[in-house]
Amino acid sequence: MGTNGASIQHVSRSAVVADSDAARLALTTDALVAAGFDIIAASDHESLTVQLAENSPSVVVLENSLGHGLHSPGVPVLLLLNPGDSVNLDDVEALREVDYVMSPVRAEELTLRVETLIGRARERQRAREEVEALRESLRKVSAAVRATNDSQRIADHVVSGFGEALGVDHVWFATFRDERVPLIRAQWNRPGLAQLPAKLGASEDAVAEVANSLWTEADVLAVSDHAAEPATKVSLALQEWSGELNPVSSVILPVGEGPSALGIVVLATVHDHHEWTRVEIALMQHVAGNVAHGLIQGHLISAQQRVLQQLRALDKAKTDFLATVNHELRTPLTSITAYLDMIRDGSGGPVPEGIEKMLDVIARNSDRLRRLITDMLTVSKQDGSSLNLKPVDIAQLLQVVVATLRPQAESRHVSVDFDEGAEDIEVTADEAQLEQVFTNIVANAIKFTPEGGKVGITSERSASKDGGRSVLIRVADTGLGIPEHDLPHVLTRFFRASNATSTAVPGSGLGLAIAHDIISRHMGRLELDSTLGAGTTVSVELPVGGP
Repeated sequence: MGTNGASIQHVSRSAVVADSDAARLALTTDALVAAGFDIIAASDHESLTVQLAENSPSVVVLENSLGHGLHSPGVPVLLLLNPGDSVNLDDVEALREVDYVMSPVRAEELTLRVETLIGRARERQRAREEVEALRESLRKVSAAVRATNDSQRIADHVVSGFGEALGVDHVWFATFRDERVPLIRAQWNRPGLAQLPAKLGASEDAVAEVANSLWTEADVLAVSDHAAEPATKVSLALQEWSGELNPVSSVILPVGEGPSALGIVVLATVHDHHEWTRVEIALMQHVAGNVAHGLIQGHLISAQQRVLQQLRALDKAKTDFLATVNHELRTPLTSITAYLDMIRDGSGGPVPEGIEKMLDVIARNSDRLRRLITDMLTVSKQDGSSLNLKPVDIAQLLQVVVATLRPQAESRHVSVDFDEGAEDIEVTADEAQLEQVFTNIVANAIKFTPEGGKVGITSERSASKDGGRSVLIRVADTGLGIPEHDLPHVLTRFFRASNATSTAVPGSGLGLAIAHDIISRHMGRLELDSTLGAGTTVSVELPVGGP
């Protein structure tokens, strides 16, 4: 006990001593006891194995012959060699932390070797722990880099992570003018130190040249003592870039991908020397690889997001334009059709026979223009409108569609037949939108079917692909058919099949696109099966219970 009552605790140290030579065993034991070790003795290989299994000594001192085939005990080993003994290199490799002393053993030398061996092992353990701590710190930097696509945040993670993990005074990061990445600048400085210049300035070409050279050689430029290497190219470049930096030690680390560097990281100390180790350099290069990948990926994602925003803006502008144009077209069309009806009703007097035919042409084209305006208005409202769901009788809805389009079919001498099926079928849907779907599909079938052709409509219950109950409606015509190369595109807005254009069949290319959009919003499917010159079948499947 000290005068202040505090107890002094000594670290307990133990040693396993194994030797078949009893006299040397006693000498070794006495010397180590005098040095403060607790001794665990063994006289042969079997007892040595037992003692190592049951104890955790600070050091193992053993006769050379007893070390043969021994696995590393995890602590330093001192071999006692007899004159003429040789050391088995495989045994030394297996024991890892090992030294030896020749007989006859002197107590002072034995104690010194043991203490040195323990100190060396402790230092190596400390170095391993420091390396592992550094590895863990930089692993976190890599994880933070991989967790974001924001280029500036990636750069900030790198400079702060390197600065804190490596104990330097300054870390500065910049990308070069490269289409693969945005221009980024970031720096970290130890508290109390001035910031470095924000830009490379006139030094950019020299620094970029150094970075590209290092990247090509998969190397870094590490200087442990600038005072010993005052006139190197990198020293001059750094001085030209920042006259106030005056580094003691520095590293220039290229960040690259493919054939060239796309950026650089500069690390520097301004007070203490830093001996850059291979482990530090390897870990920094690993992080730099993650940084390059993250910057390129983030730049691509940002570019994609900008394109997506532009496309959305264009789509909105298009929708707004369609809505405006529809309004401007519908107003005069209403006046045209109103006066047309008045003329045909005789409000302005009898209509001559030749004029009546002209009025029929006006009426047909007015109706065509009305349908086009309706389709365009539907497109402009499609994405934002909601469904007015209620029970819908499919047979009744299809009868209304057929009755509405029959005059058009008769004018083209095309027959339209609807097979109602044996049972009534109801679905939960938006009735007005479904009517538009089948009006578009049947009108298309009539339009593309030549004189004397047929359009057949059927409906039946079916099982959907997911096993639920559904209704299947088919509209089959004996018309022109669709070229095979056009089939993947016919459901795209404003697309018209090549044979429709070549045969001057009128249309906007919106009818099937609108139908497909509406059916998709009802969680249904619309599919086409077509043979050029033989006709087309449009199949619509709708879930009975609704979307």
